[in-house]
Amino acid sequence: MIAPARQAAYEVVRRVFEEDAYADRAFATAAGGLDARDRALAQRIAYGTVQRVRTLDHAIDTLGRRPVRKLDPPVRTALRLGAYQLAFLDGVPAHAAANESVELVRAAGLERAVAFTNAVMRRLAEGIAPLLDSLPEGPLRHSYPDWVAEVWVRDLGREEALALMRAQNEPPETVVRVVRGEVDGEPTDVPGALRVPRVDERALKEGRIWPQSRASQMAGLAVGARDGDRVLDLCAAPGGKATMLPGEVVAVEIHEGRARELEENLRRLGATNVRVVHADALDLPPELTGFDHALVDAPCSGLGVLAQRPDLRWRARPLPDLQLALLRAAAERVRPGGTIVYAVCTINVDENEAVVDASGLDVDASLADEWPQFRHPRRPELLLTLPHRHGTSGFFVARLRV
Repeated sequence: MIAPARQAAYEVVRRVFEEDAYADRAFATAAGGLDARDRALAQRIAYGTVQRVRTLDHAIDTLGRRPVRKLDPPVRTALRLGAYQLAFLDGVPAHAAANESVELVRAAGLERAVAFTNAVMRRLAEGIAPLLDSLPEGPLRHSYPDWVAEVWVRDLGREEALALMRAQNEPPETVVRVVRGEVDGEPTDVPGALRVPRVDERALKEGRIWPQSRASQMAGLAVGARDGDRVLDLCAAPGGKATMLPGEVVAVEIHEGRARELEENLRRLGATNVRVVHADALDLPPELTGFDHALVDAPCSGLGVLAQRPDLRWRARPLPDLQLALLRAAAERVRPGGTIVYAVCTINVDENEAVVDASGLDVDASLADEWPQFRHPRRPELLLTLPHRHGTSGFFVARLRV
């Protein structure tokens, strides 16, 4: 018998690497019928395996004596799951991990590969711990693409980069934004952001809370909108920041499905001041102009949220040209003297301060005075949250004047 949690984790990992599925969507499908305990275990194994796959594949290549890329997909997935449990999941007996990997291969109809899977799992049980302990500090040990490690070493220095790699392999804190009513939780250094042991699904369904990191909430507050202001949110879905903004808010979303999701979230959270416009932010209707503020929460490589999105490190790519185009589009729609907040959930100079500098807009340094704990280490007029320093997702935030 295969435990339901491990069967679900197997489906997630298989779909991520064999079908290019997104981990969160694959998990929602695979874990639909699980109870809370099995769901938590399945998520830990699936997400951990996806995060650590580079390290795990190195161990399987070395100890299995056959390249991972040449294995049948079910065998590859089963060995990755088994290796993760042996290396990173406390309390899992080696024989149990081996047996379940074998049964997953057998259930996939690959009886001919059962003996091979069993032999590799036995070698992993004996050798994976010393093998991983011997790896030097760097992207192979911590399971990141080389280019990500190179960007962080360039921008932060080697020790900070390593600390960031380690931090984004750990589960992030769970934080919600209080939308209305009384909510139990621990106050944080961001007003309205509560640290909680878990997301209360009933409160979420009723629109009383919204899961949102402290850094993300800070970015929304940085807009500084007030009642009576007109605010443009250029990349609004799923609506976490748009629903924070007072005044008359126009929320733009290019993707039809995400625009529908945005409208649903607005209704749930009671954000009646927000109007959704399904349009390309680079080609807006001409009447959308004269705004007091704009928020450009631009698409990015997401290098600040790799702990929350386990597969993102393998599909991330920088988008500085698009980010600059969006920032310039926002500047055309804001009145003279108005402000634009440029926010991206990434840690990469090319997508952060380089985009701000290329825009030619003036930086409003008063933002850093409002959030001194998040001052950028090299550019004190800007903000940069770092997971290993601040315990939240990594966000770059700048407030610019038109």
